Amino acid sequence: MADTFHTRSQLDVDGKSYRYASLPKLGERFDIGHLPYSMKILLENLLRHEDGVAVLPRHIEAVAKWDAKAEPDTEIAFMPARVVLQDFTGVPCVVDLAAMRDAVVKLGGRPEQINPLIPSELVIDHSVQVDVFGRADALDLNGRIEFERNRERYGFLRWGQKAFENFKVVPPNTGIVHQVNLEHLARVVMAGDHDGEAWAYPDTVFGTDSHTTMINGIGVLGWGVGGIEAEAAMLGQPSSMLIPQVVGFKLTGKLPEGSTATDLVLTVTQMLRKHGVVGKFVEFFGDGLRHLPLADRATVGNMAPEYGATCGIFPIDAESLTYLRLSGRDEAQIALVEAYAKAQGLWHEPGAAEASYSSVLTLDMGDVRPSLAGPRRPQDRVLLEDVKENFRDNLDPLIAHRGPAAEHVPAVADYKEEGGDQPQAKRLAAKPVSNITLDDVQHQLCDGSVVIAAITSCTNTSNPAVMLGAGLLARNAVAKGLKAAPWVKTSLGPGSLVVTDYLQKAGVLDDLEKLGFFVVGYGCTTCIGNSGPLPEAVSKGIAENDLAVASVLSGNRNFEGRIHPEVKMNYLASPPLVVAYAIAGTVDIDLTNEPLGTGSDGNPVYLKDIWPSNKEIGDFIARTIGPEMFHKNYADVFKGGTRWNNIESPDGELYAWDDASTYIKNPPYFDGMTMDVGSIDDIRGARVMGIFGDSITTDHISPAGSIKKDSPAGRFLQSRGVQPADFNSYGSRRGNDDVMVRGTFANIRIKNLFFDGEEGGNTLYFGAPGSNEAKPEKMSIYDAAMKYKADGVSTVVFAGKEYGTGSSRDWAAKGTNLLGIKAVIAESFERIHRANLVGMGVLPLQFRDGENAKSHGLDGTETVDITGLDDGKAKAAKVVATRTDGSRVEFSANVLLLTPKEVEYFRHGGLLHYVLRQLAAKETS
Repeated sequence: MADTFHTRSQLDVDGKSYRYASLPKLGERFDIGHLPYSMKILLENLLRHEDGVAVLPRHIEAVAKWDAKAEPDTEIAFMPARVVLQDFTGVPCVVDLAAMRDAVVKLGGRPEQINPLIPSELVIDHSVQVDVFGRADALDLNGRIEFERNRERYGFLRWGQKAFENFKVVPPNTGIVHQVNLEHLARVVMAGDHDGEAWAYPDTVFGTDSHTTMINGIGVLGWGVGGIEAEAAMLGQPSSMLIPQVVGFKLTGKLPEGSTATDLVLTVTQMLRKHGVVGKFVEFFGDGLRHLPLADRATVGNMAPEYGATCGIFPIDAESLTYLRLSGRDEAQIALVEAYAKAQGLWHEPGAAEASYSSVLTLDMGDVRPSLAGPRRPQDRVLLEDVKENFRDNLDPLIAHRGPAAEHVPAVADYKEEGGDQPQAKRLAAKPVSNITLDDVQHQLCDGSVVIAAITSCTNTSNPAVMLGAGLLARNAVAKGLKAAPWVKTSLGPGSLVVTDYLQKAGVLDDLEKLGFFVVGYGCTTCIGNSGPLPEAVSKGIAENDLAVASVLSGNRNFEGRIHPEVKMNYLASPPLVVAYAIAGTVDIDLTNEPLGTGSDGNPVYLKDIWPSNKEIGDFIARTIGPEMFHKNYADVFKGGTRWNNIESPDGELYAWDDASTYIKNPPYFDGMTMDVGSIDDIRGARVMGIFGDSITTDHISPAGSIKKDSPAGRFLQSRGVQPADFNSYGSRRGNDDVMVRGTFANIRIKNLFFDGEEGGNTLYFGAPGSNEAKPEKMSIYDAAMKYKADGVSTVVFAGKEYGTGSSRDWAAKGTNLLGIKAVIAESFERIHRANLVGMGVLPLQFRDGENAKSHGLDGTETVDITGLDDGKAKAAKVVATRTDGSRVEFSANVLLLTPKEVEYFRHGGLLHYVLRQLAAKETS
């Protein structure tokens, strides 16, 4: 490594010596004292990786002289210290690595060239579904079903754990990846050997889940990337990025009584979405940090994708050390973190001088009020007192097809105990109603009925304050004689085994169970759509009158079609509010003024009557949580239980692909690949695959939920002998491109504007060139794509703003590539998805400001030429859309190949192709 600025120094900690790249030494040459914490991390990364090729002195100088107000225009290479994966995104990563081993051998290399060069850890947390709920054996039964469904995938991951160096797997039923990362995997400061010397450097991380940003809460710079970018990092390739702007978010005051970290993060999300932080870093500072526990910081950092930022980071301070000690970290590691952070000027003290920021927002946390978000986007915050009005405002579009708006009727306030021929309580929100029978008792479902109440997602299940808050609220509710409404599917998915331990120690797990909140598994469950089936009677009731029912979950995303295909309205809420709405049974209620129900004494019970105080919650945290819990639960975290260790897995450096498998398949990306590099050519004669509106998410593009029997993927699986009961989910089958390409653009809620708002993944096929079809044929996007590929016709997609928001699913880009879509022209892109498209050889283009498909009068019947690309040198391309009558629409679109490295990737056909050729060239040179 080069050291142009002479920053190599030595740090002695408890008798051990470490080399490090000293920021204070660089500060003798440049004024870096004003730099934000996150920019100092980037600067150290460049100093340590200076090599005269990817990192040059000018790159270091550019960050050292960072102009907070300047628009990003300087490319740098960033190399994370480690990679974290979850199994939905991790399986295709390992599949790609296995395929690359085969490919590199064909190109003259060796299998072991494809091997992670930095620590890479995969946590299996996305596969458990809530099949069984509301009973004591739910955890065991869901675990058994999980292993039966995923035995082949898990066997493949066990092969990977044996075949690859620097690759570890945390088995199922341990916890959610981001919480395991926070509680155990994060080092905060890394200690590693380089060229025979011990080095200390910041812990930085790429994760194949967008909520990797949760780790920002403890001062670790990390963010979500696509699987292909993560694979490149694992193989030692730095990631190209523009030096970002950094938005400062100043926190003052402290949360008031009755408000939670969830309410805080929903407020922050709304503010930052309005401000606009896409592609930017967000950094939290201010005196309010002293009142913000580490778990609350992690909650705020977790939702960076929801407010649109690359990261939402907090500095290292005394609270960071307190958490490291609480979570059972080694004292020597804690000493290293403190010594290194102070030596580098990365340590935060209250009252310290503020850094320079590109812009600053301020929030007095004392103004935060109880809130939810919904019914379909996390940034759409609604005050608790306004939820009833919000529900009614959003109801009419969902029921418009049923005729005149339904007449609202007063809610029935209370209900009787089960037993005899007395009906269970029912709460009516709006007509029509569906009569259903559960356990021989009749109830009524209506618009707004809560059918799912789930304590789920790393965002909140990592936070003891809201989890114990939910438990104490449940205790108080049970004492009052309240029960959950019987039509509500209740579930508790703790973020880790530690959470269950402290709920049990606090004595509140029993109370949660009395309200139906039994532990169903340790994984993401409902938050990612693994909510499982609703009771048959509830499903029939919803279908009977096409009801607009609701879910309330402590998750981070509530996009259309994500939580459950039968649930049209989804609200994000804190765990205590999830419990409250399970009792209420409807969102057509003002919990600040209307009673949850009637207590056993015959009196109405209000939310304020059972809400625990901040002091009570704090006292329980102090009494119940300690390092011994973390020591016990993470002692053998990579070992796994009997089920895991009994799974069969092959041996060998090359994976033995099974052609009969519908889970794991050698992908076609490298078929016919040679060492020859291509060029970036113009696109001519393309057909329009779809025109989409704003906020098309990766859920819309590559769904992770259930596979419908009559969908292209469902028909394919049945043709391979898989029965619908054994379909599993799209997410679980991400290792098989035959399934996933058929699932691309197949979300039941996606709207192709070809069809005036009709939902479903369909398009129009205009026939082969020269066929002169009188009428285009309506069919699934997959079927049309295969016909166009057979015709030798390229396709393109038009879209609106924020295209590709949501989870960082590489399959949203991989599937787009395999469908033959050559370009996506959108008003704006989510950061990760744009990078993923580039990595898979799909060209992202952006309309000029104020322009879109509608402003140009495009309806999808056109053929499209995209010219002037000039082998990637052009910043703008000419788009010509030719209508059926021969008239033409011409406009310019910006080419979003943002760095020279991205242009190079694109010429190679994608990032993985670039890496393969580089490795093969080294072997044969």
